[in-house]
Amino acid sequence: MTQDAKRRIVIVGASSGIGRSLGLGLAGRGDAVALLARRTDRIEAAAAEAGADATAVPCDVTDEDSCRRAIDTAAERLGGIDGMVYCAGIGKLSHLSQTDAATWRAVFDTNVTGAALTTAAALPHLAASGGVAAYLSSVSASLTAPWPGLGAYAVSKAALDKLVEALRGEHPEVRFTRVVVGDTTGGEGHSATEFATGWDPDLFTSSVTAWFARGFMSGGLIDIGDLVDIVHLVLGTPAAIPSITITPRPPV
Repeated sequence: MTQDAKRRIVIVGASSGIGRSLGLGLAGRGDAVALLARRTDRIEAAAAEAGADATAVPCDVTDEDSCRRAIDTAAERLGGIDGMVYCAGIGKLSHLSQTDAATWRAVFDTNVTGAALTTAAALPHLAASGGVAAYLSSVSASLTAPWPGLGAYAVSKAALDKLVEALRGEHPEVRFTRVVVGDTTGGEGHSATEFATGWDPDLFTSSVTAWFARGFMSGGLIDIGDLVDIVHLVLGTPAAIPSITITPRPPV
C-alpha cells in the first residue's frame, strides 16, 4: 500500500454502538471500510452514511462459513485488507450462580469464538499486507476486578485477551493489538450503545450501586471521537502496539 492509498479496514460488529461509530469515524478519516454484522439493514444504512468508500457485508460471527464468506467478500470489495477491528460483543447481566449454559455459550460464541473465526479468515489477507488486527477488550477483564453481575462478560474478555496473545505468538507477520476500553459515550441513533438492552432493571440498579461503591465507575466517559482517533492511530502506525488502555477521566 502506498503512503497516499486509503487503508482498507474491516469492522466486525458494525451495526450499532462503538462498532458503528468506529466504522463511520474511520471512513470520515479517509479509510475505506467494510462494515460487517448480522443486521443487514443496519450496516447498509451505515455504509450509505459513511460514503462511497464503505461497503456493507452481512456476517454472523457465530457461524464459521458466514465469517469466511464475509471476510473474503470484504477483501474482494476493498482490494485487500490492511486492518481488522473486532467490536462484536455481548454482555449478559446475571449473577454467576444464575448464569445458565445457554448464556455462557452465547457470550463466548460472540465475544471469543467469533473473534477467532473472523481472524482465521482474515489472516491470509492481513499477512499479505503486513496488517494489524485490533480487538476491543474491557477494563473489567484486566484493569479491575470483574464487575458483579457481569462475571461471564469479564471471563469472556479475559479469554479474548489470551486469544490475542496466542495469535501474536503464532503469526508474527501480523500486528495484534488489544484495545482495553472503559465507559464510553455512545453515538446517536443506531450508533448508541445497545450493550444493556434486555437487562433486568432491578439487577441493573443494584449492580450500578456496587460498581460505583467499588470504584469501577467514576461517572466519567470517554468521548467516542477520542476512541476513534486512538483506533485510527493503532491501525495506521507501523509500530507494534500489543496493548493500549483508554479510560475516562473522573468528572472534575
